[in-house]
Amino acid sequence: MHPNKKTVALRSVAVFEAAKGVLVLALGLGLLRFVHRNLEDLADQIIRFLHASPGGHISNLFIKAASHANDKSLWALAGAALVYAIVRFAEAYGLWNDREWAEWFALLSGALYLPWEMYSLMRHPLPIKWAILLANLAIVLYMLFLRVQAGGQRTAARSAS
Repeated sequence: MHPNKKTVALRSVAVFEAAKGVLVLALGLGLLRFVHRNLEDLADQIIRFLHASPGGHISNLFIKAASHANDKSLWALAGAALVYAIVRFAEAYGLWNDREWAEWFALLSGALYLPWEMYSLMRHPLPIKWAILLANLAIVLYMLFLRVQAGGQRTAARSAS
């Protein structure tokens, strides 16, 4: 059985959303490696490894951030990453199985990110940020198309009755 275009598109978006969930989950779990470690020393070692200027602005910000981090904040960030991943996995499940609620969720959650992505792009226009914005915009527009199309079909069905 050959899947139709909608199924292929929805499943492609589902894979994309699941991949975001896997990435954030991996980063969150990676943070837990730093529990009970001196993060200032670790930041200093990373700066030396990267041959960055120890007195530079970025290096100072990095060390300052490390000095404010503690085990509790690392666990909180890992927990937030887990929640984010669960949400992305639920969305991916719904899209994979062609659920209407997942289309609405993808439309609304994607639309919420657009202003932040545009702001970030204006501040630092990098190719990866363009790619993320365009991918998210394509998903939002496609989900909007699906929801408008479904609304039209419901209206036509009511008119026919």
